[in-house]
This record gives sequence, C-alpha cells and structure tokens, in this order.
Amino acid sequence: MISQPSNTLLNALSPDCHNSLFPRLKFVVLPIKAVLYEADETPKYAHFLTSGMASIVSSMSNGATAEVGICGREGMVETLQLLGNARIPTRCFMQVEGAGLRMPFKELQKEFFENAELRDAILRGVQCQSFILAQLAACNRLHEAEERLARWLLMVRDRVESAKFMLTQEFLATMLGSRRTTVTAAAGALQKKGFIRYSRGRIEILEPQKLENAACECYPTVRNLYSNLQIAVAAD
Repeated sequence: MISQPSNTLLNALSPDCHNSLFPRLKFVVLPIKAVLYEADETPKYAHFLTSGMASIVSSMSNGATAEVGICGREGMVETLQLLGNARIPTRCFMQVEGAGLRMPFKELQKEFFENAELRDAILRGVQCQSFILAQLAACNRLHEAEERLARWLLMVRDRVESAKFMLTQEFLATMLGSRRTTVTAAAGALQKKGFIRYSRGRIEILEPQKLENAACECYPTVRNLYSNLQIAVAAD
C-alpha cells in the first residue's frame, strides 16, 4: 500500500475512498517524453502525478504541434477519456520528469461511475481543464511569443514547485506552436532582461515577479483556475 502521495486530489479523499483506491495504485517513475496516452486510443492506465508535469498536445496533418493543456499533481491525467467512448484527438507525455501513481484505466473508470466522491472530484478537474484549454487556445492565437513563453514558464514553475527545470528548445517550440528560431529569440530576450537563465535546456527563473509582469494576461487567469481547483478539492 502506498501512503501519503503528493497528489492533491488523492490526498483530499475521505478515509473510506482512500482505503478502497490506494491498494490498487502502483508507484511509477515517469521520465521525460514518457507517453501517458496516445491520440484516439483508450489509455492503458490512469495516472495521478505526484511530481513533474505532463503536456497535452494537439497535432496537425503537416506534423505541426501545439500544447493545449498541462497536468501536474493537482488531479488525474486521463480525465476526458473517463466520460465516454468518444475518441480524444490529443496525446499526452511527460514534459518535466517526475513520478505518479497509476492503475489500469478500466478499473478506474468502473470506480468513477460507482464512487460518487471520486467522480465529483474528477469532474471538477475536467471542468478546470476545459477552462484552461479554452484560455490557451485564445492565448496561442492572440499573444506574442515572448509573453506566451513567460506565461508558460510560470505555469511550469507552479506545477513542479521549483524555479529550476529542464526544457529543450525543441520542446519549447512544440509547446508554443512556434518555430525554434522564434522561441530562441523570445528566450534570449527574457534572459537579456535578467528574468531567466537559460543554457543547454536548463532554465532558472531569476526574477519571478518581473517574469509575471512580462507574461500575458492568460497567466493570472490560468493560475486562478488552478488555485481554485486545489482549494475546492481540499475543502471536500
């Protein structure tokens, strides 16, 4: 049995729900690029991250990709797949290495429909994820690369709870839906201003408040959605 995982949703469950679910969860290490689910496929496992961060990515027919959502230790990764048999066109993989608790997806889906407490907690996560997805879609269309990069770095910091993390230019370009040259220029501009330090994929946020000021308005919007979800889950 696994005790005290640092996952907000799991930690907020009642003792009865906790004791029913935990013996079936297995701790797994999740390296960078580890795929949690593929597009148009039923996931093999359901994941509750305890550290690190996963990116939900949408791909176009020409190979272009853009991030449309992120998952940290606030909830469960495969929430949309729980709701029915519709094909989910996105894929999800670890963007920042970490760990999590997992169980066979079909088992968790059965528990979801039979356990009202677990279902309510997960549905709050689905609602929050949908709001964040809509905000990021507008952000990718309307805001410039530098302010989107600042927003994204802050979102990563909030979920991994560290000002230092590893992100390659290739990943940053994928997440922002931009050319690598555009991302390089944006990262260079933030570094020149002294807001971040970026070298060989290693990023350190040096001036968090100034980076927040440089970020687009989507950062406080997404941050508040994320904080409200954590408060709502913890209050149950």
